[in-house]
Amino acid sequence: MPRYAYRLLPGLLLTPASSFAAQSAVDTGTTAWMMMSVALVLLMIPGLAMFYGGLVRTKNVLSTMMHSYVSLAIIGVLWVAVGYSLTFGKSILGGFIGWNPDYFFLGGIDNTIINGIPEYITAMFQGKFAIITPALISGAIAERVYMRGYIAFIALWFLLVYCPLCHWIWAPDGWLFNYGAAGIIDLAGGLVIHVSAGTSALVAAIYLGPRKGFPHKPMHPNNLVMTMMGAGLLWVGWFGFNAGSTLQSGLDTARALTMTQVSAASGALTWLIIEAFAFRKATALGFVSGILSGLVVITPAAGVVQPTGALFLGAASSLLCYNMLKLKMKLGYDDSLDCFGIHGVGSGLGVLLLCFFIRDSWMADAAAAAGGSWTAFDQLGVQLVGMGVTITLAVVVTYVLCVLVEKTIGFRIDEQMELEGLDQTLHGEKGYGLTNSSLHL
Repeated sequence: MPRYAYRLLPGLLLTPASSFAAQSAVDTGTTAWMMMSVALVLLMIPGLAMFYGGLVRTKNVLSTMMHSYVSLAIIGVLWVAVGYSLTFGKSILGGFIGWNPDYFFLGGIDNTIINGIPEYITAMFQGKFAIITPALISGAIAERVYMRGYIAFIALWFLLVYCPLCHWIWAPDGWLFNYGAAGIIDLAGGLVIHVSAGTSALVAAIYLGPRKGFPHKPMHPNNLVMTMMGAGLLWVGWFGFNAGSTLQSGLDTARALTMTQVSAASGALTWLIIEAFAFRKATALGFVSGILSGLVVITPAAGVVQPTGALFLGAASSLLCYNMLKLKMKLGYDDSLDCFGIHGVGSGLGVLLLCFFIRDSWMADAAAAAGGSWTAFDQLGVQLVGMGVTITLAVVVTYVLCVLVEKTIGFRIDEQMELEGLDQTLHGEKGYGLTNSSLHL
């Protein structure tokens, strides 16, 4: 099937372990690359923490960074305990979720080697995706949530949104993976990660309401130097994110890595050009926003497009995201750090526009599988179904979880604690020990 032509999908790991001989030889080269990819994706967590942490006010820098780091612990444990089974186990409940008791606490894979890679490595690689996805949501609700509420929210969101969606799109018996002649194209998580997180971020931001003083009170970033360093770490980590998702070390890997670089550079350059015309300046915040716009748009598409397509996607994403951030101010919702405006919108654009830049050989395989012709518009229909399903699931479940968490243990911080700052009120610490109190406003 052509779906295998654009990725050696994560789901291939999931074929029952008994189908693979434990004595299969380890491909040391591919295994080494996948171990590096695990580390690269892990690097994106501190990268995200620095990126987000630099964008908030001084009084909330530690709390915001903790939102990214705490996902390492919460989702890191849940993934080992049940997440791997729920995402990559055999479909049950009509294909709604996966289930394989042997995968609980990663049991049953101790001696398993699949496609030359120890299954432990592929499980850890997928686990890093699971960790960073709910952490992205924190950018939309920064500076105004209890830590306990946030922890409960991301744990439930992981179980009820991420795991089902990942199973549908990436597991070999997932219904969206097998939808249409070619299946959904989503190499590294345009839908599974960025659209789902971006959509949920928007719902949570609207439900919780804006920060006190938004949009009239200035809320300047506390440390753009740290934000730029975080963006650099994210760019480096994204090579593991996209190229590692091929689960090989070969031609498809080289393609994905190259398209990632091309699109990120195109996005950054386009944002610079936009600001040159709009402000006659090149801002650091604009530049890193362009980098992220280029990276998120290529995430679903890196396995199927060529360099000209990557250039176009990066530029188109920056243009759309730039205007989305302007629209946010007019609409008045407080997506604090623009999770929806960049991750949701930019990656959603890539999910759809990739259809018009697919390499000919992939399209020919799709046509053969369809028993006739298969056009970009046929694939666009498949991608639209995936987009609709992702958005619907994220909106409905996120709203329910926001209500549940708020009504039980509390989600939105109280006004006085918000004014004092979350670092001091929730953590009893200050991010910058030498600053005076006036800088904490």
